[in-house]
Amino acid sequence: MGACLALCSLASCASCLCGSAPCLLCGCCPSSNNSTITRLIFSFFLLLGTLVSVIMILPGMETQLRKIPGFCQGGTAIPGIENKVNCDVIVGYKSVYRMCFAMTCFFFLFSAIMIRVRSSKDPRAAIQNGFWFFKFLILIGITVGAFFIPDGTFHTVWFYFGVVGSFVFIIIQLILLIDFAHSWNKVWVENAENSDNKCWFAGLLSFTFLHYALAITAVVLFYIYYTQPDDCTEHKVFISLNLIFCIIVSVVSILPKIQEAQPYSGLLQASLISLYTMYVTWSAMTNNPNRKCNPSLLSLVTAGPVQWWDAQGIVGLVIFLFCTLYASIRSSSNAQVNKLMQTEEGGGLGGEGVVGQDGMLRAVDNEEEGVTYSYSFFHFHLCLASLYIMMTLTNWYQPDTTTQAMQSSMPAVWVKMSSSWLGLGLYLWTLIAPLIFPDRDFN
Repeated sequence: MGACLALCSLASCASCLCGSAPCLLCGCCPSSNNSTITRLIFSFFLLLGTLVSVIMILPGMETQLRKIPGFCQGGTAIPGIENKVNCDVIVGYKSVYRMCFAMTCFFFLFSAIMIRVRSSKDPRAAIQNGFWFFKFLILIGITVGAFFIPDGTFHTVWFYFGVVGSFVFIIIQLILLIDFAHSWNKVWVENAENSDNKCWFAGLLSFTFLHYALAITAVVLFYIYYTQPDDCTEHKVFISLNLIFCIIVSVVSILPKIQEAQPYSGLLQASLISLYTMYVTWSAMTNNPNRKCNPSLLSLVTAGPVQWWDAQGIVGLVIFLFCTLYASIRSSSNAQVNKLMQTEEGGGLGGEGVVGQDGMLRAVDNEEEGVTYSYSFFHFHLCLASLYIMMTLTNWYQPDTTTQAMQSSMPAVWVKMSSSWLGLGLYLWTLIAPLIFPDRDFN
C-alpha cells in the first residue's frame, strides 16, 4: 500500500515537472504564485549545480574523476592525447570550472530566449514556467559536454569571465542586502509605532549594535593578522579606507536632512552594509599572493596546509544562498529597487492556489496582464551567480597553465575591493539622491 502511494506521489510530481502550463500544486509544489514557484525551481537548479561542484572539489574525488577519459594524469587515456595535468593539484578546480561553465551557459541560453517577454500570454512564458524535466535534461547535456572541453586556454579565459561576472554579482548582492535591510527596518519600525510593544525598538537596537560590534571586531582582527609593521601596505590602506567609508555612510544615514527625506533610513541599514563591506575586505585580503600578509584562517589555528576552500568561501556560500533565495521570493516595496532589479511589487509567497476542473491544485497565474519580474534579467542574475560560485569554490585562484597549478592573484583582490567601494557609493547615493533631485519619487 505504501509503495502504491509513493508511486502515485511520484507520478503527480512527474506531471509537475513535465507540464507546460503553470506548475501543478500536486504535493511537491507549495501553494503560491506561478512566478514565485518558477523562480524557486530555477534557483533549485542553481543550488543543485552548486552542490555537485562542492562534492567534486572535496578531497578524494580525484580517484573517481580519473575515470573520465583524457581528464588528467593517471587516468584513462584517449589515443593520441597525452594527459599533462596533475590530478592531485587541479582536478577539483577543473571540475568546478566545467560544472559552472555548464550552468552559466544554461542560464544565459534562457536569458537570451526570454528577452522582452511581457506577460504569460507570450508563448515563451510556457517554456519559462514549465517543461522542467526537459530543462533538467538540457542542463545535464551541457554539463556532460563541458567535461570534454580541451584544456588549452579554457581555464585561463574562463577565469577572467568569472572575475568580471563575480564583480557584477557582488554588486547585486549588495543591492539585495540594502533592500532587505530597508524592508526589515521599515517593518519593525511600523510594528513599533502601531503597537505599545517596545520590543521592536529593542530588537532594532540589538541587531544594529551586533552588526557594528562584529564589524569593529573584524577591523581589529584584520590589523592584527593581515598586516605587518614593515609590510602589507595595501592591506593597511584597504582596511583604513573601508573603515572611514563605513563611518561616513553611518553618519550620513542619520543626518536630519536625510531623515526628513527618508524617514525609514537609519543605522540598521548602515550597520549591515558596514558588516558586509568588512566581509568583502576580508575576502579580498585572502587572495593576496603574499603569504606573509595572508595567513589562512586554518593556519591561524593549526599548522596544517591550506585547504581547498576555507572559511571565507563558506561564508561566501552562505551569503550567496541567502541572496539567491531572497531574489526568488522578494517583492520589494521600494520602487527604485524594483526598477533597478526589473521587478514589480507583488505578493511573494502569498498565493492561495486555484483548483482546476480536474480537481488538481494549480499555481495562481499572476502574470496574465504583465510579468512581475524580468524573465531575462532573472536568468542573467543566475548566470552571474554561477560565475560567482565558481570563483568562490576555487578561492578566486588563477589557473597557471605553465605549472598546472592554482595561484592567488592580485586582480582578484582589486576586483573585490573595487566592488566594495562601488557598493558603498551606491548605498550613499540612495541616501543623498532624494536631496539632490527633490522633484523625483524615491519612495
